[in-house]
Amino acid sequence: MSIDENTLGVLRGRRAARGLPISSTGARSLRQARAAGATLGTGYLGVGAAVVAALQAVYGLAFFLSHLSDYPDVAPVLISWLLYVATFIGTAVLVTVRGERLTTGVFAVIGVVLAVVVALDFVAIWPLHDVGAYATSSVAVGFGLLPIVTLRPVREVVIATALLFVALVVMVALSTPVTSDSGPQQITVVALAVLPSAIATFAVHRFRRMVQVELDRVLVQSNVSQPRFAVGMLASDELARLDLAAEKLLDGVANGDVPLPLSPKVASQAASLATELRLHLIEGRRETWLHHAVTESEYLGRSVTLVDPSSLAGLLAPAQRDGLLQGVWLLLGDSKSRAPGTTIQLALGPVTAASQSFAGRSVCVPVVLSTTGIRRNRVTPATWNALERAGEYVVSSHESSVKISVSCIVDNPAEA
Repeated sequence: MSIDENTLGVLRGRRAARGLPISSTGARSLRQARAAGATLGTGYLGVGAAVVAALQAVYGLAFFLSHLSDYPDVAPVLISWLLYVATFIGTAVLVTVRGERLTTGVFAVIGVVLAVVVALDFVAIWPLHDVGAYATSSVAVGFGLLPIVTLRPVREVVIATALLFVALVVMVALSTPVTSDSGPQQITVVALAVLPSAIATFAVHRFRRMVQVELDRVLVQSNVSQPRFAVGMLASDELARLDLAAEKLLDGVANGDVPLPLSPKVASQAASLATELRLHLIEGRRETWLHHAVTESEYLGRSVTLVDPSSLAGLLAPAQRDGLLQGVWLLLGDSKSRAPGTTIQLALGPVTAASQSFAGRSVCVPVVLSTTGIRRNRVTPATWNALERAGEYVVSSHESSVKISVSCIVDNPAEA
């Protein structure tokens, strides 16, 4: 059995989360990532967005009532406003009761109702031949998408916003004579209906990404204090599951619930448990804190390759570990400033006799960071400060790559 998840519970490649305990960190993170709703504190943003949408609805309704006499037939736009207000209030109550969750079915119903609202508004203002001057409830629909940004995936809100944009543009093109006088007003109304939800979508997406990266960094940072050899966070959860299964089997044998000799099926299960336990114990004797920090991180796992055949990373002191990990993190930078194809190869060792101290009580562990897609002038001073905590370093660069050689002085394990 192989489990390969990052610290946010996101699967990489073909590896599955099968068998994770329900209470494990990975399982909780996976359930949160799959849930359709506000997460990572975006629910508070949704409250503010709902207030903005409500204020715009009040303004739009007041504008409609003040121009009531201009409409040839007021029934369609009046019905559209009633539908919009009912949908807005109903959605707010539902989200409050269900705990900031909006299912796919409910969102589909809301989308259909909002489409009807836009259609009815268009029917009412068609004879007026001026969308920019009289569009009210259709503009409010754009603001109504603001709270949904925090409750549904980004792509769904983008699709809804794009459909509204297309509908408004087509309506303007078909019904409104666009001149130098009326053109700016049409553009303003279309932008007013579409831009708020578009900007909110971008902001919430960036906010979620920022929080996920920081959460990933905090979880990865917990590996710094581990012993030289240790199992990772997800491996610990898996060991707990295997231990529970073994206890149940042994308890069944002791109580007589599982008869002896074991049946072929039960014997096969016991053999599988023993094999998995041995594999995990063997892995725990080869994998260091740095291995877990890289492989269990969504952020580092995509771009960092670790080469440490002798498991030398476990010899580093906590301060050196923290400096090295922070330096690698800062070298990668954020996804916005990172160039495509940016990678870091982190190689440790080998330790040679020439690198040992005269007294033999300490050794020098060479650490080489070979990068691609990272220019030296893009490396921040904080990166150098972090690497300095790991040891003395030498920097060389060639075209769009930087090579950093760090000499980490550690206690000689033979003297321990």
